[in-house]
Amino acid sequence: QVQLVESGGGLAQAGGSLRLTCAASGGTFSSNYMGWFRQAPGKEREFVAAIGRSGGSTYYADSVKGRFTISRDNAKNTLYLQMNSLKPEDTAVYYCAARTTLLPVRSSGSYTYWGQGTQVTVSS
Repeated sequence: QVQLVESGGGLAQAGGSLRLTCAASGGTFSSNYMGWFRQAPGKEREFVAAIGRSGGSTYYADSVKGRFTISRDNAKNTLYLQMNSLKPEDTAVYYCAARTTLLPVRSSGSYTYWGQGTQVTVSS
């Protein structure tokens, strides 16, 4: 059983930056493919970014490509999401998630473990 706890959310101005952290415990972190999703009020949960087990492969939603960077530190059992050039439309609850299967990368249904989420609010 993998437990995931996100932190680092908060309030930022448009154009600013935030760094989200996801601390994992239980299981073997390096055995899991990891991802970030977000859900804005009244909208469905959407894929943000994903990373392979060694960190060598990364995937991004078009809406965040070039602005967000996903990374992981397997020695620290930690996943990160560096968010730069934030926009008001990035406002959402951000979730860390873990999956054991290689594919699919962008589907929330393929992720088995989820954190409780952290709120990110970007003001204009």
